Amino acid sequence: MNEPRSLSDKFFLVIKGLCMGAANKVPGVSGGIVAFVGGFYEEFIYSLQKINANAFKLLIRARFKSFYQYINGSFLTLLIFGMLVSYFSVSKILDYFLEHKELYVWSAFFGMILGSIYYITKDFKQWTKTTTIAGIIGLIAGISISFLSPAKENDNLLFIFVCGIISVSGMTLPGLSGSFILILLGNYVLLLVDSVNALFDTFTEIVRGDLSFIDNSERLNTLKILAVFTTGSAVGLVSLSHLLNYVLKHFRHITTAVIIGFISGSLGVVWPWKKTIYKTDASGEIFKASNGKEIISNYERYLPSLNEIETWVALFYVIVGISILLVLDWYGRKRKETL
Repeated sequence: MNEPRSLSDKFFLVIKGLCMGAANKVPGVSGGIVAFVGGFYEEFIYSLQKINANAFKLLIRARFKSFYQYINGSFLTLLIFGMLVSYFSVSKILDYFLEHKELYVWSAFFGMILGSIYYITKDFKQWTKTTTIAGIIGLIAGISISFLSPAKENDNLLFIFVCGIISVSGMTLPGLSGSFILILLGNYVLLLVDSVNALFDTFTEIVRGDLSFIDNSERLNTLKILAVFTTGSAVGLVSLSHLLNYVLKHFRHITTAVIIGFISGSLGVVWPWKKTIYKTDASGEIFKASNGKEIISNYERYLPSLNEIETWVALFYVIVGISILLVLDWYGRKRKETL
């Protein structure tokens, strides 16, 4: 998997990283689905599990080129670069549309997940009694998660570290939304909104030559929380990749069946027609994060009315979402034919 990459391959790998980063930030959407549908899921897991004792031995011996090649560095660097850029660009745009056109954004994601289910299942012919049971277990788990109630925010550093390990599962497990898990743990706003904004503000101030943040204890504490969360994410990413590499190698069909079931179950999380329920105090006042955003508690789902134009526009975006996956499928098949 270390073959030289063309310029177009490198460009599209960064784009895939942008998509993974954006997907990871949206509650209910999994970055792992992007990897799975994009056709680079196994290389992603393979590359991460190469970050092991042998890799660190090469690093300690200052054999940097060998280390870079061993971990499939060109792949990981471009993908992670895309994810980082996404957190400060694409995800900001996504935040805007979620605030102003929420129904249509969820509709497009709902369609994309429907399309991804088709994409994964169309070539899966290994349905047996065992894989069917595995698929049902995945389906039940996906549905169950969508109905859990969120906990309260917790900034204990050990808990933050655990949040990092758990939340990154969305990048390695298609269908499991890391950001939605953070909502359930009560720390979505703290870790994916406040902390990211604090880092962005700090970088902006440093570029301007403003180092006043050094005296800002609240900012420093938020940056410390982000550092612990990032460390936990890195640990979770590497450890989960080793586990998944083993599972994919020895139980490929069962794992695929679970993923299909889980993604299908996650449709409940991204159901477009839902009312947002916000966290409130005893007087009914809505709690807000330090950036002024109202803190989401949960969602109340409902069936749309076919008499409203808004519903038909939303259904159009569902079709757009499905079409995106169909186009990707077509592009993938055409590319294979030309190789």
